[in-house]
Amino acid sequence: PRPRSVGGMSATTEPDTTERPDPVLQEVPLGTQWPTIDPFLFCAHHRDAYPEGDEELGPAVGFAGRDIGQDFAGKDGWNMYHGSHVPGFPHHPHRGFETVTVVRQGLIDHSDSLGATARFGRGDAQWLTAGRGVVHSEMFPLVDRDGPNPLHLFQIWLNLPAADKLVDPYFTMLWAEDIPQLVHADEAGRTTTVTVYAGGLDGIEPLAPPPNSWAARPEADLAIWHLELEPGATWTLPAAEGPDTIRVLYVFEGAGIEVGGHAVGNDVGAVVRCDAPVELVGGAAPAEVLVLQGRPIGEPVARYGPFVMTTEQEIRQAFDDYNATQFGGWPWDDDAPHHGPTRGRFALHADGHLEER
Repeated sequence: PRPRSVGGMSATTEPDTTERPDPVLQEVPLGTQWPTIDPFLFCAHHRDAYPEGDEELGPAVGFAGRDIGQDFAGKDGWNMYHGSHVPGFPHHPHRGFETVTVVRQGLIDHSDSLGATARFGRGDAQWLTAGRGVVHSEMFPLVDRDGPNPLHLFQIWLNLPAADKLVDPYFTMLWAEDIPQLVHADEAGRTTTVTVYAGGLDGIEPLAPPPNSWAARPEADLAIWHLELEPGATWTLPAAEGPDTIRVLYVFEGAGIEVGGHAVGNDVGAVVRCDAPVELVGGAAPAEVLVLQGRPIGEPVARYGPFVMTTEQEIRQAFDDYNATQFGGWPWDDDAPHHGPTRGRFALHADGHLEER
């Protein structure tokens, strides 16, 4: 109903027949690499139903029918990726952007050219600023020898402004126990849980991103939120702060949701208006949604493989620098190091600081 002012209060008159704009501006189907909008480069979604592991933390099954070193076919519900025995990504370089790796299930063993190393997962996230250049490996150790080793993660590629492309590499660990959550119960008691990796939400402040991240700038209005809605749960997503902020909702689990009355199916990415609050309603099954929002950096993007710069000349320079220096060299005995079957979650930073979880 349309309100009219009566002594500073509001009273109701005739029903409002004004047509409200559809909050969903565009929809795209999702695969393993989700399309994104500036300042994000893309989001890789990995979900692998790994079997039990062997004594060397690889799958305790044969590799027949797999293109080892380039296994992305999803045979039997899982991939070896570039791994030869342990699944994952042996050492490879990056320059000019950041990765935000959110692990919902499973473990990642990280090692890099700075001498840092870590084991994280089971709700943790790692935020890595590649900056002027880093080489790292990301292996998925199968530590359970008596049962399956499911892996579920997102890796979000976030661009850096030209002024910060060549900053020193840096990584931050966001441990599951420390990552804040918003839990909202609607009038029927149905809950929506929001895990806040970046971007404040309803008074909840996130953990700090790396210091040179685009997310560290207040004007970036950057957010990474993971939503879990019970069937039929309602929750209002607040408006963004910036007038030119862009927001995308990725519905990847469940039976779809409603966004301001617009039905969005499962495995769909939706660009959503964010200049006003919008009500989300869960579908018939528990739903999971990843929200990426941010103010565009608005600079040219030149990308080739693991390097993201602003010009083709800078890409050529990145290759020249890597060939000349290997971004500091690889200090590990193995191209795909892991931390054995019993090591807990930890992070050893390049400055020698050790975090144990």
